[in-house]
Amino acid sequence: MPDRARLVGINHVALEVGDVEAALELYGRLFAFELRGRAPGMAFLDMGDQFLALSEGRRQPRDDGRHFGLVVDDKEAVRAAVERAGLERLPGRRLDFYDPWGNRFEVVDYRDIQFERAPAVKRKLGIEAVAKTESARAEIRERGLE
Repeated sequence: MPDRARLVGINHVALEVGDVEAALELYGRLFAFELRGRAPGMAFLDMGDQFLALSEGRRQPRDDGRHFGLVVDDKEAVRAAVERAGLERLPGRRLDFYDPWGNRFEVVDYRDIQFERAPAVKRKLGIEAVAKTESARAEIRERGLE
């Protein structure tokens, strides 16, 4: 038995928002998702075998360096939706933006990253046909993840 547990993934990310209903409305304009569940003052957005937990009651100032990365199947569609929603974007070629409650999002395209979703998760998310870029495939090979 090892003396330390190995990190194997992220089950969920929890975000505090000012109003769950307003967050669901806004995030629904930015992303396609299924609602996994609800609880008083909370909502859970499904991402296959992971989820995003929203909870009311954000009290801290907006995030600066602290952020989280979301993987999407169409980064440019998110960029256009962020612009339509008038959300503050950070300068540069990446897609980093703030929601109205100060949560900082970094959005990356599934095609460009070095992780591969399991076939059942890909089916659930409808991304079976989304192909990795050659640089992402090379990184997957280099890390021995084929």
